[in-house]
This record gives sequence, structure tokens and C-alpha cells, in this order.
Amino acid sequence: MNYKAEVKSFVSTNLLFGAPGDIQDDTSFLDTGTVDSTGIFEIIMFLENTYNIKIEAEETIPDNLDSINRISDYLTRKLSPPAKP
Repeated sequence: MNYKAEVKSFVSTNLLFGAPGDIQDDTSFLDTGTVDSTGIFEIIMFLENTYNIKIEAEETIPDNLDSINRISDYLTRKLSPPAKP
């Protein structure tokens, strides 16, 4: 699944109002002010609804949610089946 494209489309449409500007897949939302805390909450709601997941409070950290790449990596980990013993 192409998580990057879906997340980038959501961010562009809903948080940047259709003007992606210079946002790259590795652009930090918080460092650049691209997305504020309310925007992060909207991203969390989008991810939970789109991928039918529950994002726990301890998962709401920049390492998981601060860029298109980080969100894509997080989704890959979260949605991958557990390794068999």
C-alpha cells in the first residue's frame, strides 16, 4: 500500500488547503510549522479512520508522526503482521 501518497494527499488537501508548497516526504511538520498540534490530531484521526487502527497515546511522538516518511514507516510497522516465532 502506498501510505506516503495517501498521507501526503490528506495533508495537502486538509491542512495545506490544496497547496503542498515545498513539503517533501522528509519535511518535519513541527520544525517547519507546516502542521500544528491541532493538525497532528487531525492526522491521527485520519490514520485511525482510514486504516482502522488505534493510535495509543505513547505512539503520538515525533518519531512516528512528524513527516510523511515517519508516518509511512509507522504505518508499515503498525499494520505489518506480527513475526512468527
